[in-house]
Amino acid sequence: MEHLYSAIEESAALVDVTCSRDKVWPILAAYDAARQNIIAFRVANDTRDDGDFHCRFSLNDGVEPYGVALSNGLIAKTDHPVGALLSELQERCPIDSSGVDFGVVCGFRKIWIYFPDGEFQRLSTLADLRSMPSSLADNVDLFARHGLDDRVDVAGINYHHKSVNLYFPQPPDPTTIRSLHRDIGLPEPSEQMLKFCEGAFGFYTTLSWDSPKVERISFGAKAQDPTALPVRLGPKIEHFAKNVSYGVDDPKLVYGAVTSTGEEYYKLQAYYRWPSHGRRAGRGYPRSRSMN
Repeated sequence: MEHLYSAIEESAALVDVTCSRDKVWPILAAYDAARQNIIAFRVANDTRDDGDFHCRFSLNDGVEPYGVALSNGLIAKTDHPVGALLSELQERCPIDSSGVDFGVVCGFRKIWIYFPDGEFQRLSTLADLRSMPSSLADNVDLFARHGLDDRVDVAGINYHHKSVNLYFPQPPDPTTIRSLHRDIGLPEPSEQMLKFCEGAFGFYTTLSWDSPKVERISFGAKAQDPTALPVRLGPKIEHFAKNVSYGVDDPKLVYGAVTSTGEEYYKLQAYYRWPSHGRRAGRGYPRSRSMN
């Protein structure tokens, strides 16, 4: 655990973020993080997460992520629908595994759930959940027109920003990307973003309880050397990629996102612990597209 904490502290310092032991250690201890199979670090150059450094890890079977967060005071009990969504998903959908995400500044942020291999969930099923943002129901027909209604394989619940991520493991093509942005009402992606998406393995959307619109689309790509991608990731991410001491020989995940405000930005995920074998090894968080 001490080695893991030191790795987080050293890695955060690469992007000029100060790691607080009082903030980080309770999260690592609550989930016995050092014993988890997959541990990753993430940096981003967006305005919302600027000034923070994120760590995320998979959870062993039998760990109830929301209950652990509540019982250890990592998050407060709430009457907001975000507090009930995970239990509703567990009741209605088969859950294969889970993981959590936190910022060294903001603290506990997100819980991920992964549906079993080959058992994609339908958007219409998810939209029927009482606690799901109504913005999903508002956009089910839109996604169905693009053949995505039955293609959800990961969901992320962000308790810090009160939002939901839904992941589609479908490589996007330029026509689909432009059409999705246009139909959703997002700004047209730049040529750089379209170039980045040529190597994308899938994408995800962000929804919230505060808006009827899809707030963001993000596209994910895997690269051994992120600086070799056909985009400029920005000085902070490039500095981190070149100097991080952990997972140097492991693949990196890069995400390019376009928000409803028109902001385009990138995120880089590097691994402190990445299994070289087994069913989970190629599937990101722990599978290959999530963890944003």
